[in-house]
Amino acid sequence: MFEEYSGEEGDVSQKKMSPLSAVVGAFENLANLVNSKSNGDCYQPDLRLDMFCDACSLVSVMFSYLGLAFKFAELEYVSKVQDLLEASETCDTLDNILERDVTNDTVKAPGSLSRNLRRVRQGLDLVRALFEQFLSTSDYTLKEAASTAYAQVCAPYHSWAIRIAVSAGMYTLPTRDQLLLKLNETDQSAEKKMKRYINASVPIIEYIDKLYISRNISLDW
Repeated sequence: MFEEYSGEEGDVSQKKMSPLSAVVGAFENLANLVNSKSNGDCYQPDLRLDMFCDACSLVSVMFSYLGLAFKFAELEYVSKVQDLLEASETCDTLDNILERDVTNDTVKAPGSLSRNLRRVRQGLDLVRALFEQFLSTSDYTLKEAASTAYAQVCAPYHSWAIRIAVSAGMYTLPTRDQLLLKLNETDQSAEKKMKRYINASVPIIEYIDKLYISRNISLDW
């Protein structure tokens, strides 16, 4: 499990944190590990799968707070994280996942761990994009922020039917104030933590992308 995170709230265990604080703390830990293993162009693909899954499992609450519009994302995301967590019993690192599927020629096969990792990565990126849009202006409604984030990250890979269902679900999203209440945050505290998640998630997302790129696997799927 992760080390206790020391942030603005003081030294507290994750179970006493707000949901957003727990997510931020977990991803800052991962980002520190990734950044410490990077030295210029030198790349060491040995991020532990169990630690990655522990952090990712905390993100699912972000989707649940968004209601029906992102129910599809929550269900898929939770399922894929669980599959990866179970795989951590035999695959120590994220790199092991790619290595196994490359060897078996199953990287893009339905249900493969490499495919699951791509979908989890997409979920992390969706939350990043949502936070960026949410913070872009106080006049931006959550529906506008979520619609833009979805269009950027997920829509290109979803069928017409899913895109229509998501579009309809956008009208059921909570308001900005309702989301902040669910998160147990104020405008000021949410802004700080969302920015920290954005900063912490980017190196993780790039790390995952490099696992595929280093094996000449395209990212457009």
